[in-house]
Amino acid sequence: MLYTNLKHLETAADLKRAISENENVMVICGRMGPMCIPVYGIAEDLEDEYRHVKFYDMEFDNPEAHIIRSLPEVRGFMGIPFTIYYKEGRVVRATSSIQTMEQVRAILDKEFSPAVTA
Repeated sequence: MLYTNLKHLETAADLKRAISENENVMVICGRMGPMCIPVYGIAEDLEDEYRHVKFYDMEFDNPEAHIIRSLPEVRGFMGIPFTIYYKEGRVVRATSSIQTMEQVRAILDKEFSPAVTA
């Protein structure tokens, strides 16, 4: 169990449902360790600001997390957490290891910018 205030994904089916029901999804797959905890905190802090993005966590050691650990986008990753950004059901970005608020915000702004209408 990850002790975060994010919504928890416990099964591969939960992840599939989350990315099929939401246009923009960020999933942090990790442990309660020193490289992961700051990324969970950043996501928790940004939830209210990025209401058009759904934020989730998933336990890295859960056998069900194979759905993330086996993504081609994470091949070669050496550190956790694996942070996966899905847009319309597709992986649009994946990062590993600790991230800063500025790095996460830049990805969210680039990949999930709300549509601007004239």
